[in-house]
Amino acid sequence: MSQIDFFAKNPNASSSLDQLLNKMMQMDDDPLAEAGTNIVICRGNPQAPLMIVGEAPGPQENIQGKPFVGKAGQLLDKILDAANFDPEKDVFITNSVFRMPPGEDGKAFRKPNSDEIQFYKPYLLEIIRLIDPQIMLLTGNVACESILGQTGITKLRGQWSQWQGRWVMPIFHPSYLLRNPSRAPGSPKALMWDDIRAVRRKFDELGG
Repeated sequence: MSQIDFFAKNPNASSSLDQLLNKMMQMDDDPLAEAGTNIVICRGNPQAPLMIVGEAPGPQENIQGKPFVGKAGQLLDKILDAANFDPEKDVFITNSVFRMPPGEDGKAFRKPNSDEIQFYKPYLLEIIRLIDPQIMLLTGNVACESILGQTGITKLRGQWSQWQGRWVMPIFHPSYLLRNPSRAPGSPKALMWDDIRAVRRKFDELGG
């Protein structure tokens, strides 16, 4: 399909990542706009062959305007570094939902619901189209629901599948690892180490 044909069939498509980001930063009709939280889209290298899709911003992400910069993000960077990935060079990180959902029952924030996930999905798909990664890691159930239409991360994690010509693997969200700090065999942290080593092998196999 030529670029002209593509834009004729996709009138909301963007010709560049910068154009898309500018469009997203001006959103005011999204379902979380009234929450008054900031739009948090991405960090890392847009030319990287590895993309990590998170869930939604938390309080630190809302403040700093970048995904995965709180405690979970710091752990993610350590995991990447342990597998010899440079988070700024080898990886592009984005979200499934681009505003922090307001908290309930005294909590600072909550997980996005399915309606919110579906609203922001076209923007995520457009980011994926523009970045064109070879490998995608889906962190947690929100990212799996958005991309795969499935949840159940304990069953999905560590399994490679093909999605629109890309290698996709669901992995535990780092916040889950913070809640489960054991390193015993079979623990979430041990399984994550298995998964990230498998990602390293795939990355190298593809010439990343």
